[in-house]
Amino acid sequence: MSKKFWNWVKNEEGRTLYFDGYIAQDSWFDDDITPKQFKAELTASEGDISVWLNSPGGDVFCASQIYTMLKEYQGNVTVKIDGIAASAASVIAMAGNEILMSPVAMMMIHNPATVIFGEASDLQSGIDMLSEVKESIVNAYEQKTGLSRTKISKMMDAETWFSAKKAVELGFADRVLYEDTIEDTAEGFIFDKVTVTNALIKKLPKKKETQPVAEMGTPHEQLIKRLDLIKY
Repeated sequence: MSKKFWNWVKNEEGRTLYFDGYIAQDSWFDDDITPKQFKAELTASEGDISVWLNSPGGDVFCASQIYTMLKEYQGNVTVKIDGIAASAASVIAMAGNEILMSPVAMMMIHNPATVIFGEASDLQSGIDMLSEVKESIVNAYEQKTGLSRTKISKMMDAETWFSAKKAVELGFADRVLYEDTIEDTAEGFIFDKVTVTNALIKKLPKKKETQPVAEMGTPHEQLIKRLDLIKY
């Protein structure tokens, strides 16, 4: 295929695939990754593969298909995250026998979302569906990290972001790329939407601490007094 994210290189260590883009069922603008396209490239040859992953996510069901394809692949699968593995893309990353992250890469996990229209029963059906989808996503994270389902669920609720080092610390990745050549003892960082919002709110000055804004120019009363002095 002509798409740049499907170009692959074959060498002594196996094939290298470049997975770069939004995950979707169909590709309308020639810039999405679909399960059908991925399967064609994955099965085009045999042997070990390295998948360079950079994706903001997309359709969770398509990601589930791709995750399963990689788990079923007869060969070693190394996932290398060079930019971002967010949302559904983080699920795909979990399929690697080994997950490596660039020291400047990020990973993000959150709850699944959808758009629902209709009556109350339709909305409830959507809620029930999202709950089951979340459980399926937790399965992938739990299998890789060994963390409790409760902890993973809370991190998804908060929309949690991991640096490369923190992803390794929590088990979402196995190693930071190039770490053997970089002497760095700093710990990884983790942050979530709720914590960041609350931290910003706490930094806002309270009402009693705010100072009145200084008026520009000379107050009217002082001008009148000065004019009176000039008159006399």
